[in-house]
Amino acid sequence: MSGNRDTERAIERIFRESSDALARAADSIPAQAAEAASIVVRAMRAGAKVLLCGNGGSAADAQHIAAELAGRLRRERRGLPALALTVNASVLTAVSNDYGYEAVFARQVEAVGSEGDVLIGISTSGSSPNVVRALEEARTRGLATIGLMGELGGPMEDHCDVAIKAPSRDTQRIQEIHIAVGHAVCETVESELFGD
Repeated sequence: MSGNRDTERAIERIFRESSDALARAADSIPAQAAEAASIVVRAMRAGAKVLLCGNGGSAADAQHIAAELAGRLRRERRGLPALALTVNASVLTAVSNDYGYEAVFARQVEAVGSEGDVLIGISTSGSSPNVVRALEEARTRGLATIGLMGELGGPMEDHCDVAIKAPSRDTQRIQEIHIAVGHAVCETVESELFGD
């Protein structure tokens, strides 16, 4: 039975670490998240779309945020144009095979990104080469760029119009903050576009 208590304490510690990280995020990144939401709102009002990319858990976050925009978060409304660049296995494998994995998102930005669109790149380290290259390509093509990363920033920070740095160096805590930011941005976008 003491093993269960040890496990419970370990889980309680994880929850408290998560809560503390989110509290630090509440103190440090609302202004950047609000700016990101404003960029998305302007793009949507102009008929543009949001593209998202990331690897691993960040790929899942890209898909999650795209789903909140294309589907709905809190209210019934029309779908918003959002696309995760992580979901087409044929494109992912073809581009990776022909150009290398570092080009997997940049090539898609080249294919479907237009001036006025928004690219949201997600990387807990801020240094994923394929996300950095996608942000570089987006800037070349006139897309607005938003980056979600950890507190150290990393190379992708230099290619973002808005850099949102989760105040942590722990991958799990960074990911939890990223999805909270994603929800906050999506909720703000819904409110701005469709009323309270």
